[in-house]
Amino acid sequence: MHPDISIKPFDDLTAIDVYQILKARSQVFVVEQHCVYQDMDDKDFDCLHLVAHSNEALMGYCRILPPAPSKLLPELGASPGIGRVLVLPAYRGQTLARQIMLDAINYCHKKYGKKPIIISAQSYLTHFYESLGFVTQGLPYSEDGIEHITMVLMPAKKVQKYRGAGAQVMVFLLLALAIAFIAGLVYLMI
Repeated sequence: MHPDISIKPFDDLTAIDVYQILKARSQVFVVEQHCVYQDMDDKDFDCLHLVAHSNEALMGYCRILPPAPSKLLPELGASPGIGRVLVLPAYRGQTLARQIMLDAINYCHKKYGKKPIIISAQSYLTHFYESLGFVTQGLPYSEDGIEHITMVLMPAKKVQKYRGAGAQVMVFLLLALAIAFIAGLVYLMI
């Protein structure tokens, strides 16, 4: 399955895009999860919207929130977020959620730099987000009657190569072992 994935600001979404997105969010977050809440929270206007389509059918979606100070993690400064992640039932179990998240993460890094990315994950999805590198922060909390937890994906740090005396000895030992192995093979062949 290779969906067409697009990322657009709200103003570039067509009326059909907006209708499909709101219908899917209502289907998953309100009807399927039995959660009556106000989905349209005025944040959509400032977000980027990642939409996964197959032909004209919406398969999955998430929104990318621009960097803002986190109320729960003010020490991180202004960080982007990812939210409203969904895959419609007919497309689940096909790694689409992983593809959506990886595309959203890559886009955040490209657009906003190597900043932490914050999500408010439904607690039952903690292992999924951990598999993408997110780490839980704080304790679970109830949001609209569903248990959530704040998770953060910290930017990858560059690892500097250490070439001190210990590393040089290790390289020498590995080289000596490789030479001894080759010499042993030559001896057995004679």
